[in-house]
Amino acid sequence: MFDVPLWAWFGVLALILVMLAIDLLAHRKAHVIGVKEALGWSAFWVMLGVAFGALIWNVYGAEYGAQYFAGYVIEKSLAVDNVFVWAIIFGYFAVPREYQHRVLFYGVIGALIFRGAFIAAGSVLIASFSFALYLFGVFLVFTGIQMLRHRNEHIDIANSRLLRWFRRTVPHTEEFHGQRFWVKKAGVWVATPLLSVLVLIEITDIIFAVDSIPAIFAVTQEPFLVFTANAFAILGLRAMYFLLADLIDRFIYLKTGLAFVLIWVGVKMLLLMVGVKIPTLVSLAIVITIITASIVISLRSTRDQSSRPGSAADAADHAQHPNAVPTAGESAPPPGVVGDEAPRSTPADQA
Repeated sequence: MFDVPLWAWFGVLALILVMLAIDLLAHRKAHVIGVKEALGWSAFWVMLGVAFGALIWNVYGAEYGAQYFAGYVIEKSLAVDNVFVWAIIFGYFAVPREYQHRVLFYGVIGALIFRGAFIAAGSVLIASFSFALYLFGVFLVFTGIQMLRHRNEHIDIANSRLLRWFRRTVPHTEEFHGQRFWVKKAGVWVATPLLSVLVLIEITDIIFAVDSIPAIFAVTQEPFLVFTANAFAILGLRAMYFLLADLIDRFIYLKTGLAFVLIWVGVKMLLLMVGVKIPTLVSLAIVITIITASIVISLRSTRDQSSRPGSAADAADHAQHPNAVPTAGESAPPPGVVGDEAPRSTPADQA
């Protein structure tokens, strides 16, 4: 029986807060995070997540340990989609790389809060209505198929109704002011472009959570395992972004792999209706195989294109947004406060 005492919940939450504080302290000064630093932090977060899984395995047994690791791998895999979207958002707003970590830091805090709420709601729903698990399965299969059909499409920030509403409602300045989200101009507090970026990142994470939370319920219905697997997977997302930023355009088949993962976990849920229960370790092996295959095939298919221009990282540096540094022949937009003007789009953004 999986019985988690209340102090364990508080212990995990305290650990997460301590880790976030350490991360914030280590990145208190704005700087460009290089591959070496990102690799070190990625390794640290992965080791932390694996160590926690080993603790669960040792205390509660192999089955619950396997459930945690299966959930962790699923969440870590699906979270890669967040990285793609972050690159597009940062590119559209031309956010300097030294400011990106601060935005992602607060984005992760918001993600932990919202996902915690989703997990609580999902757990209550499944406990109250046993058929909810099967509805999750149908939803995941449908979502996976839709992802396959639209795997080559990207978020259209220029036509985002939410962004337009936000910028009409909240006065903005088009100038960056370091890592600040708010500045005072002419006695009025106005938002910097970083606040728009943060809002978009939070909203997109909520959208992704609608897929990933049901997916993890396919391998475990224990709220403690669902939350901790999510938390440790999300904590390492910032480091993963900086590690993969220059390689994102090479993962051309990764979205296909993620779609098959969603379809698989959905099918796994639906098989329970006919009394077929797939062992957790088998499900974990299948997910790892799908993701690994999609990454390997992607890298092999694009190995001759690794130096081509136009990567997501380049877009982050050269996107033609009002915040971007103008090139020769272009004039810089007038600085100031805007309240109802949405960011202009570019051919690259509309592609």
